[in-house]
Amino acid sequence: MGLLLHVVNLATILCFPAAVALLVESITPVGSVFALASYSIIFLKLFSYRDVNLWCRQRRVKAKAVSAGKKVSGAAAQQTVSYPDNLNYRDLYYFIFAPTLCYELNFPRSPRIRKRFLLRRVLEMLFFTQLQVGLIQQWMVPTIQNSMKPFKDMDYSRIIERLLKLAVPNHLIWLIFFYWLFHSCLNAVAELMQFGDREFYRDWWNAESVTYFWQNWNIPVHKWCSRHFYKPLLRLGSNRWLARTGVFLASAFFHEYLVSIPLRMFRLWAFTAMMAQIPLAWIVGRFFQGNYGNAAVWVTLIIGQPVAVLMYVHDYYVLNYDPPAGA
Repeated sequence: MGLLLHVVNLATILCFPAAVALLVESITPVGSVFALASYSIIFLKLFSYRDVNLWCRQRRVKAKAVSAGKKVSGAAAQQTVSYPDNLNYRDLYYFIFAPTLCYELNFPRSPRIRKRFLLRRVLEMLFFTQLQVGLIQQWMVPTIQNSMKPFKDMDYSRIIERLLKLAVPNHLIWLIFFYWLFHSCLNAVAELMQFGDREFYRDWWNAESVTYFWQNWNIPVHKWCSRHFYKPLLRLGSNRWLARTGVFLASAFFHEYLVSIPLRMFRLWAFTAMMAQIPLAWIVGRFFQGNYGNAAVWVTLIIGQPVAVLMYVHDYYVLNYDPPAGA
């Protein structure tokens, strides 16, 4: 019964905001993205919360069966929290707001809030938010608007030219967004909550393979996928290739969930792009080594994203603004 309620709760967390975003006309695509992203984060956190407490309960039952009556010392009990003492609202809400997706009974904590460090991160958040909005409005949007006519006329030479022209602002904005989110925002939240684990990313820019990039550019998501999806599949008897494919399937679902529902159209470009990472990882790993592999990763980042952006913008424009033939 408990598992059924858990599944229903998680399904509601994903389906209810999606239904609202699709049915309520006044919601903008940007607002829908923020809402769906927030609910997706809650979904992943509650999934982890249930899993970890289940593992703790199973270990507790085994420990009681092996050595009944053993007790931890008073000093150890004061320093750490053990199951089931962690099952309270304060612990749950700390985890909900903490900059991590993987639940722990005892998170690493910093001794104090560094006010200067926090102020720098907040100023970075404000500055880079304005910079991103300015670059999107003044550089990216005009380029996209100028790309609609070549798409409509199927002028392939102009389409390629617009694609390359869009690649520059798109990649610059993506890099700024990465720094804004993973360095400024997450560190600001971590500092406020005295959260000690600050490993939100590693050196993905040195990636010589697609696999290394996906393992290091978004550490919170990578840790969640490894802990709650990849390793459980291996324990169930799945092979590594099938488990990795399952991880990319889950990632592809959430990418499409965060794009198609806000735009109110289902084209599966984001889903296809994520699933294409599997053969791409094999090709880069097989034929490109060292600096050539790093160059291949950067080329896919610089060119791949503008292609997806243009595909979605073109379809959105045709669906919402292009008058039908003969009208």
